[in-house]
Amino acid sequence: MMKSTKTWLVFPRGAALCGAMLIAARLAGAAESSNPFLGHWALTIPGGAAGWLGVTESQGNLSASVLWGGGSVLPVAEARLAGDTLVLIRRSGGGRGNTPGVITTETITAKIGGDHLRLTTVKSRPNQPEFDKAEFTGKRTPPPPPPPDLSKVKLGAPIKLFNGQNLDGWKLTNPRAANGWSVKDGVVSNNPVQEQGQPRKSYGNLRTEQEFEDFNLTLEVNVAPRGNSGIYLRGIYEIQVADTFGRPVDSHNMGAIYSRITPSAAAEKPAGEWQTMDVTLVDRHVTVVLNGKKIIDNKPILGCTGGALWSDPFKPGPIYLQGDHTVASFRNMTLRPVVK
Repeated sequence: MMKSTKTWLVFPRGAALCGAMLIAARLAGAAESSNPFLGHWALTIPGGAAGWLGVTESQGNLSASVLWGGGSVLPVAEARLAGDTLVLIRRSGGGRGNTPGVITTETITAKIGGDHLRLTTVKSRPNQPEFDKAEFTGKRTPPPPPPPDLSKVKLGAPIKLFNGQNLDGWKLTNPRAANGWSVKDGVVSNNPVQEQGQPRKSYGNLRTEQEFEDFNLTLEVNVAPRGNSGIYLRGIYEIQVADTFGRPVDSHNMGAIYSRITPSAAAEKPAGEWQTMDVTLVDRHVTVVLNGKKIIDNKPILGCTGGALWSDPFKPGPIYLQGDHTVASFRNMTLRPVVK
């Protein structure tokens, strides 16, 4: 019995050692082939606007998505490594349908230093010299933490963001823009009127003077037919406000985190009706309840959305209302900050 038992003990130890050596070799190989560009990057693009870059790898193939100031997060046409440089290719133009057009190729190159990127962009077209060359920067954003336990989150005293009488406590994000905002009967409304035959007038977004970190926000919103607006959390994450009643769920619909998080259900009402929103932002995770239905449940936000005031997800920021699109109205805006 003793001999048999002793023999039985020796082989698993040898097998375990071989297995451990094999795992260590694989881990070492993985470390050697790891790509330092993988992950999420908060960008400050040429001109100072907010941007974002996400780089992933699957079966040795790189892919990347970029947010360039405004609009949506979009995949690049090509992503590759050239030595110690990340190369991204974006293309635009080419015409619509059967209409030929000139394709513009943008080449973005990035070099890494710790948690920072130094990037260069340059554009080209067939048989033309390069143009729009510029340098910009990026900073690594750590992955979001695990979803917070919202049942344990403590909220402070409510802050009434809008007094129902005037715009005290609010200002335009760009003081040089046209002001389409007004207050009547406890409602703040945006009416960006364009005069026929005149140059297009650029209207301003409205933001709170006060800035916040994590919080719960409740409000009511009324969007016009075919209307489009937005509510920005901390000045960087847009909750879409739009007339999307009757449409399939999409990351550009009412209540979505614009181009990032698609609602789990369509809970919007027809245009012209008042709709309620209850939004909680904690540890870069968001919960959205639209008209009493939870449509986003404690989901991580990987980076800023188009129109963000800046790209740093850890910087306190305002609530801001989008004013450069169409008619929209808001009322009963109350914020309760998270108490750390």
